[in-house]
Amino acid sequence: MRCPFCSHADTQVMETRVSEDAAFIRRRRQCGSCEKRFTTYERPEVTFPSVVKKDGRRIDYDRTKLLASLNIALRKRPVGTEQIDGMIERIEEKLLNAPAREVPSQRLGELVMRELKKADKVAYVRFASVYRSFEDVDEFKSFVDDIRK
Repeated sequence: MRCPFCSHADTQVMETRVSEDAAFIRRRRQCGSCEKRFTTYERPEVTFPSVVKKDGRRIDYDRTKLLASLNIALRKRPVGTEQIDGMIERIEEKLLNAPAREVPSQRLGELVMRELKKADKVAYVRFASVYRSFEDVDEFKSFVDDIRK
């Protein structure tokens, strides 16, 4: 494994952990050259369903887009990276277990909202405000009032 900091090819595994659900292996590594530490994850390579956008386009599922969306919603919120990784794992598990080879982007959005609602209400509202495209303040206020109940 190459070091992401100095590109040196010699890195040493310092610690290995299996996730709680045994879905991936987390390894802490240290570079033999610059001595910086970094984390890698090993996952089985699988084929996810294509995502069908609202306009009918089909795109490949992209884990980095999902992570970026979650990070935006969770910016400056007390949710750790392991919790975010867990959210992504649960979403991906649902996608893999779906019988269809295509998933509407709305379904993916709903899966994200479900995970955010469990993790952090503020992040949930942030994501929903963009995802649901509220037309006016009253509609948004009604949404927030429903969360408070």
